[in-house]
Amino acid sequence: MGSKLYVGNLNYRVGDADLERTFAAYGTVKSAQVVMDRATGRSRGFGFVEMGSDQEAQAAIAGLNGKEMDGRNLMVNEARPPERRGGSGGGGRRY
Repeated sequence: MGSKLYVGNLNYRVGDADLERTFAAYGTVKSAQVVMDRATGRSRGFGFVEMGSDQEAQAAIAGLNGKEMDGRNLMVNEARPPERRGGSGGGGRRY
C-alpha cells in the first residue's frame, strides 16, 4: 500500500485547499492537488492526495470512499502509477 491516493468524482468547484482540509481529518497531508485541464484551466474532476503514512492513507480510504463532498460521492483509492503509452509517436504520413 502506498500513501498516495487517487480522489475521483470531485465537484468542479473543489480546489487544492478543500481537498487538503477534508483529508487532514485522517492524518498528515503531504500534498493535495486537483488536476486541472490545460486548455480551459478548469478542474478535471479528480485529484491526488499524499498522506503522511500508509496507515493514514488507509484511514482516509475507509473514511472518505463513497462519502459526499460538495454534492458528489467521492471515489478514494490507492493511486496507481501512470501507464506507459506504447508506440513510437510520429504519426505522420509517409509517401
